[in-house]
Amino acid sequence: MEARLVERARIVLGCLEGKAVGVVAESLHVRPNTVIDWRRRFEKEGLAGLRDRPRSGKPPRYTAEFRKQVLTALEGPPPKGQAVWDGPALARHLRTSVHAVWRVLRKEGICLARQRSWCVSTDPEFAAKAADIVGLYLNPPENALVLSVDEKPSIQALERRTGYVETDSGKIVRGFKSTYKRHGTLNLFAALEIATGAIHTQTTVQKRRIEFLAFMDRVLAGLPPGKELHVILDNYCIHKRNDAWLAAHPNVLFHFTPTSASWLNQVEIWFGILSRKALRGASFCDVNQLREAIEDFVAAYGPSAKPFLWRKREVKGSQLRNTIVNLRN
Repeated sequence: MEARLVERARIVLGCLEGKAVGVVAESLHVRPNTVIDWRRRFEKEGLAGLRDRPRSGKPPRYTAEFRKQVLTALEGPPPKGQAVWDGPALARHLRTSVHAVWRVLRKEGICLARQRSWCVSTDPEFAAKAADIVGLYLNPPENALVLSVDEKPSIQALERRTGYVETDSGKIVRGFKSTYKRHGTLNLFAALEIATGAIHTQTTVQKRRIEFLAFMDRVLAGLPPGKELHVILDNYCIHKRNDAWLAAHPNVLFHFTPTSASWLNQVEIWFGILSRKALRGASFCDVNQLREAIEDFVAAYGPSAKPFLWRKREVKGSQLRNTIVNLRN
């Protein structure tokens, strides 16, 4: 509770106990007039009277018309020589201070320097394919296993000096040398068990259909026999046209994500964890050291593996609008 409300409550309690105004004021280190005012407010309005009344506040310096000018300017082309608008450019264009521009942008939640990319699937069967995959996540078939499979291609074995450096502001940050040596690449195949979070991996030098099917054979050999296996894959070419292999494994069914919707594949989440924990900022003298780092991470990840909770935030209609003015209204 706010300290001022506590003080006002103590004033009222003191008065209800029959204490004199001066005694209450002295005990709470306030002026007698303050005690009288809050006692009177409590008598008229009860507990609600102890709260502050609405105040008009400081009148805005910049009107709705100025807000409209800022948002309208953002819809137009930036000044010659610039690819996008920034605060100083807007201020020059509107003949005002940059602080006024930033005040409007902050109030409207517009971040000119931050960027987000988007990918819209044009697959005509998007709804059906997405529902099929999400259904496997939320309600997998009985006596069946669901695997999320993909590959992380061309992981580079980069060698460069790393360490901790002190910045001009005195902060200690992780640093690395801007130049580096390349020592080749590796491809990583991974299969994530949706129900348990267990991961199966294999590194390869090449990334062809033959490596993909060899990886699938290895995964199947390590799984309980006799179970139906549902495999979630993206539309990469080596995942397609495997009819002969599927005919030889009738218990395996491939489910393909819609085009431009690989984010539906949960193993992509695990690839992100791998990159942050074991690859980003690391230094490798050769591909063998890179392979060892990946295998060490997989071994360390295994005992604490947990299934990912599938959820997708709701996309509101305003997020699909294509102009700043529409987004801010």
